[in-house]
Amino acid sequence: MEAPERQQSYLDETAIPGTVHLVDLEGTIRAKHASGAQMRDVVLVPAPSQDPDDPLNWSPRRKWLSTASQSMYTLMVGIASAAIYSVLEPISTDTGLTLADLNAGTGYMFLLFGWGCLFWQAVALQYGKRPVYLFSMLATLGIMIWVPHATTNGAWIGSKILQGFVGAPIESLCEISITDIYFTHERGTYMGLYAFMLAGSNFLAPLLAGFINNGQGWQWVMYWCAIFLGIGFLFCFFFMEETNYDRAPLEMVSALYTPETTPKEGTSITTADPEKDGTARVVNPIQDAGIGKVPYSPKTYIQKLSLLDKKREFYLFRMMIRPLLFFSLPSVVYAGFSYGSNLIWFNVLNGTASLILSGSPYNFSSSMVGLAYASPLIGVVCGSFYSGVIGDKIVLWLSRRNAGVLEPEYRLWLFSASLVLIPGSLLLWGIGAAHHVHWFGLVFAMGVIAASNSIGVQLSVSYCIDSYKDLSGEAMVTVIIIRNTMSFAMGYGITPWVTNMGYQNAFIVAAFAGLAQVLTFLAVVKWGKVWRNKTKARYYKYVKEAQSLGRSHKRRF
Repeated sequence: MEAPERQQSYLDETAIPGTVHLVDLEGTIRAKHASGAQMRDVVLVPAPSQDPDDPLNWSPRRKWLSTASQSMYTLMVGIASAAIYSVLEPISTDTGLTLADLNAGTGYMFLLFGWGCLFWQAVALQYGKRPVYLFSMLATLGIMIWVPHATTNGAWIGSKILQGFVGAPIESLCEISITDIYFTHERGTYMGLYAFMLAGSNFLAPLLAGFINNGQGWQWVMYWCAIFLGIGFLFCFFFMEETNYDRAPLEMVSALYTPETTPKEGTSITTADPEKDGTARVVNPIQDAGIGKVPYSPKTYIQKLSLLDKKREFYLFRMMIRPLLFFSLPSVVYAGFSYGSNLIWFNVLNGTASLILSGSPYNFSSSMVGLAYASPLIGVVCGSFYSGVIGDKIVLWLSRRNAGVLEPEYRLWLFSASLVLIPGSLLLWGIGAAHHVHWFGLVFAMGVIAASNSIGVQLSVSYCIDSYKDLSGEAMVTVIIIRNTMSFAMGYGITPWVTNMGYQNAFIVAAFAGLAQVLTFLAVVKWGKVWRNKTKARYYKYVKEAQSLGRSHKRRF
């Protein structure tokens, strides 16, 4: 086992965090490259090891199975968190709880979705991500069985607080699992898939809930959520494996090798050393530095089902505190603000959809209110494809224009579409409801709001991870705390806000606020790299501390 001091000596503290050489235009970077005719000049970042159980080296089938498991978790927990949105009126009528009480409970749930990450992210790094995912689903299942009996305000609030706490991994853990198994140039696509599952589950749930309520009552909406969670638990128990892997920091890897002319064919770059044996070898920066030269043996299926990751020194409480330190990193704070300010429009939509569509002149039944959520599902598909698949292509194109160097701010240019989508959809939703436009106008607005929401999710998360990859697991907790604190405030205040101002005035204010929020990306594009450069000393201090805590930055055997 390498001592932390030796690892830290390789850390290149002059590098600007997040700025990486992603495209090898000249064919001079001595590192592994991507495969495919159009991708051979793309450098694999982070650099994979030669360990077959390194998630970056997994086969496509193994990666897809892991991604499917993460998607299953996100879908099932997401459905449970959003199933009530189309049945708020029936719940209120049956229990006597007001819409303000029900929305306040949802606000507390989102608050705990954020602050609960402080605990669960630390547990995931200490004991493994797999056990956290499985426990989260089981605990949420139990709470969904309890919710139909939580018919007083205190019991309702309590159930939502607990649901938010045990479901918190859905907010930050899945994004980090994606970065465990995919390279930088692939990440946008799978972040888009995550955004689709997260936002899609929140719009699919009300659609299903409306029909379940009509046929079986709102209580069975919760029971069906429990059944879905049980199915998801079984799937993940047998097919999800641990993705934690101890890896050297990006800046450490970059300091371990220097560019030299190499061939551009194949999926990896090789070099021959005539002074040794004259044979070609695959370049691995960590192993070339003398680190980790040990034989490997792949895990068996039974080993993959282990409920605990390998034993680590106990630093749980210190890791719970560390995300609070990252409020001093401007890029992290911006990512949290951007994520939160995009999500609040989703909360506004869900907090008012049942009220508007079930009222005069539309008079939708709960099943029809649920069916209206088909539009947001379509919007999420479009938004996720735009920010994910198209976003990856745009980022590579911009990197090639910049001599092969990727800046995290490149992905933020995709927010340009939101400059029109957010204010336009909010005006159509609010003013349309006030003036009783045809129901199709409101349903169309729901789809556009959902598309902008999924764009905001993917871009905000990707910007944080791209800026501070070696702290991304902990920095995402900071992002989610900011995001969900904003969501809590909106969930708590949406009903009195709309009631006191009226739909038209409230959503005109919302449209201008949304436009102002999106415009902030231009400031980050201009000054984001300056912020990262000025805070790099603080960043490397945190990376060194992460190494000393044994957090996935040094290899242990």
